[in-house]
Amino acid sequence: MGFLDKLFGKNTATEEPKMTEEKLNIGIILSSTREGRVSPQVGEWVKGYGDKKGNANYEIVDIKEYDLPFLGTADAPGIAKWNEKLASLDGFIFVVAEYNHSITGALKNALDLAREAWYNKSAGIVSYGSTGGARAAEHLRGICGELNIADVRTHPTLSLFLDFENGTDFKPQNIHDDNMNMLLDQVVTWGKALKTVR
Repeated sequence: MGFLDKLFGKNTATEEPKMTEEKLNIGIILSSTREGRVSPQVGEWVKGYGDKKGNANYEIVDIKEYDLPFLGTADAPGIAKWNEKLASLDGFIFVVAEYNHSITGALKNALDLAREAWYNKSAGIVSYGSTGGARAAEHLRGICGELNIADVRTHPTLSLFLDFENGTDFKPQNIHDDNMNMLLDQVVTWGKALKTVR
C-alpha cells in the first residue's frame, strides 16, 4: 500500500469499482378525473423535466384509468391493480388540482384505497388553481403524514391565470424551472434514503 493509500485509508490498486446504482421509479399521479381536465398537460410537463434530468424512471399514473370505486362501496378489480402499481413505485409526484380549497374527491378516494403501498416513500407536489393550488397542497401534506409519505418542501404552484391560456391551454412561465428541478432532486434524494427503510 502506497503513501497516498495509507493517508486516505484505502488500497486504490485493489479497490473494486462501484456498481451503478439502480434508478428509482417515480409515479406522476394525475389527480383530476373530470372531463376537460388539464392535469394531463401538467403531468407531461413534469415528466419532461424528469426525463431531461434522467435521475429516475418517471411515468404518468392516471387515477382515471383505474376505474376506482368509492371507498367501502365495492371490491372492484381496479383496487388491486391500483395497489400493485403503487407498490411498484419508489416515490410520487402529485399533480394536484384545487377544488373548493382542497384536493379532488378522486385523489382523496385513491389515497384511501391503499395503505402500505404508500408507506416510507417520498413525494413532491405540483399544484394548480386560482391561487396556485396552495390550499389543496396543504391538505394533501396532512394526508401524506398519515400515510407515512415524506413530502418534500419545494412546491411549484401554477396559476390558472398566468400559466394557462384561457384557463385551459397550459403555457407555464419559465420562473418554474428552478423549483421543478429542485423538486425532482429532493424527491429522488429522499426516495433513495427511504428505500433503505423499506
